[in-house]
Amino acid sequence: DVSVIEDDDCKKQEPECPNKVWDPEGGEKSYGFISFIENFRAIEMSPPYYADLGKKANDVFGKGYHFGVFKLDLKTKSETGVEFSSGITSNQESGKVFGSLSSKYAVKDYGLTFTEKWNTDNTLATDITIQDKIAAGLKVTLEGTFAPQTGSKTGKLKTSFANETVAVNTNLDLDLAGPIVDVAAVLSFQGWLAGVHGQFDSQKAKFSKNNFALGYQSKDFNLHTNVDNGKDFGGSIYQKVSEKIECGISMKWTAGSADTLFGVGAKFALDADASLHAKINNKSLIGLGYQQKLRPGVVLTLSAAIDGQNFNAGGHKVGVALELEP
Repeated sequence: DVSVIEDDDCKKQEPECPNKVWDPEGGEKSYGFISFIENFRAIEMSPPYYADLGKKANDVFGKGYHFGVFKLDLKTKSETGVEFSSGITSNQESGKVFGSLSSKYAVKDYGLTFTEKWNTDNTLATDITIQDKIAAGLKVTLEGTFAPQTGSKTGKLKTSFANETVAVNTNLDLDLAGPIVDVAAVLSFQGWLAGVHGQFDSQKAKFSKNNFALGYQSKDFNLHTNVDNGKDFGGSIYQKVSEKIECGISMKWTAGSADTLFGVGAKFALDADASLHAKINNKSLIGLGYQQKLRPGVVLTLSAAIDGQNFNAGGHKVGVALELEP
């Protein structure tokens, strides 16, 4: 299990930009653990959705790495406002190539967004979203997929609502044989977070997920712990040490097992256009990355995964990614 050094090809997440933290007394910027106490009184943040708990720590471990692949991403926007994105990924180990193409168009006056997707598995997907029109803070999405070669069809109805104290989201699998209902909620009070996530399988008439989480968030410090199904435990810490340095700690273990997975990671900004990434876990799996903005809209990422326990045996992985956004 090498989940603490998974790259961002496994976990797609939108990037976040850490904000500056201000001392409520003197107005100066402050970083480090002391700001945890200061921010407890000074900062009131909207809670994240359950899936985004611990996101900043996950970004330290996941962003800036593309192990074992060659990847090219392209994003552009037409004069009429249609956004296009495409990507191709070549797996060095299996030799398989995966590609995708999507388009997105927003009708801002009505709060509507239409998204169409296609990939080389020949799967078509369409999303229709309406946001902040039915009610402030409410987002409703209808998703559908179709695989022509098999005739397989799926549908989902997703809703999410967020304000200053609560973030709730539901997913309903539109299966006539019996839907799967997924519900999650996170409450926030003065930076402290409490979340619950449950999934009910109506076909089997039982809960398939019972997850709980606690945490704390501020501008430069995040703490997150979770218990999944009463047996899988996890935790993470994120700290913005300075303007240039971000650090993360991740830990996972399962009840009844002596195997604990522990990792530390860091990101160091060399300047406004370049950054170094590094991470290691207790199995001596090392991840290294270098990200460089070659020019506006062009970002190159070089990364390597090294097995420290079998350094001379080979089997290490390298990866290259190029992102283009004119």
